[in-house]
Amino acid sequence: MHSWRQRFQHYAHWFPVILGFGLFGISLWAIRQQLRQHTPEEIWSSVQAIPIGLVGVAIALTLLNYWTLTGYDTLAAIYIRQPLPYRKTALAAVTSYAISNTIGLALLSGSAIRYRFYAAWQIPATKIAQIIAFCNISFWLGLFSVGGILFVIEPIEIPALLDLPVSSVHPIGVLFLIVITAYLIWSVISARSLQIAGWTIPHLPIQLSLAQIVITSLDWALAAAVLYTLLPSASPLSYPGFFGIYLLAQLAGIISNVPGGLGVFESVMLALISPPVATNELFSALLAYRAIYYFLPFSVAILMLGAYELRQRYRHHFRSK
Repeated sequence: MHSWRQRFQHYAHWFPVILGFGLFGISLWAIRQQLRQHTPEEIWSSVQAIPIGLVGVAIALTLLNYWTLTGYDTLAAIYIRQPLPYRKTALAAVTSYAISNTIGLALLSGSAIRYRFYAAWQIPATKIAQIIAFCNISFWLGLFSVGGILFVIEPIEIPALLDLPVSSVHPIGVLFLIVITAYLIWSVISARSLQIAGWTIPHLPIQLSLAQIVITSLDWALAAAVLYTLLPSASPLSYPGFFGIYLLAQLAGIISNVPGGLGVFESVMLALISPPVATNELFSALLAYRAIYYFLPFSVAILMLGAYELRQRYRHHFRSK
């Protein structure tokens, strides 16, 4: 019996990885099926057809979005009652999110980068753990808040490729709203942290909880606005309707464990938006979105992290003399 349990635990450890690769493969197949009627030249022409002004707006929205992301670590510093200069919390937030958004495994990659920064700033390990928990929970609270509202208002049909037990996002939206309501009620009536399946959910005052939800919801809204800006001007989709589709695609990408949801996110967007948006035009918008929202901040974050490490080494070398 003990041996059987050990084997089960061993294989269960690999299940998310296998699931991720499976979804990635299915997504690539779905994208190929959607795009087989278009040549690479047609897609590249569609990318070039995106007005430069809209590209500028998308970049501006990305910058605004990353400024909003600094609110995660700023609120976390307030929560742990550890005063830190805004430039430090902003550096930790922007670098960790820009890198983890692109390479995936946000819980590991983003947390490791945060730990590197906060440990260098002499923050105790216990408080660093609280910051990491706060930021990770904030991410999901924003998704549950805007997703709950939009999934109830706009009950999108779930693509068959996701193979979920429900056909519409409506029950998912109801579940999300129940979770958010319970979280806010718990913030008011309790003063203790909550333990769920080995995870510790820190207790926050209701004012901090509401600020947390507002900032993270704004984060999701701005991220969706970047891609919405890049869609063809003739697109019949309203922003609220598009926003719900965007959240479902992002949720599928997150669950898949594929870095940045690459392939999974695109396949869901193609399945739900094409038509009415032409496949080649939508795919070109998705390519531009990847470049602007993921790879541009990722490149900047790598340079920032490298500059920081070089500066730290120089200071250490200078002090050791």
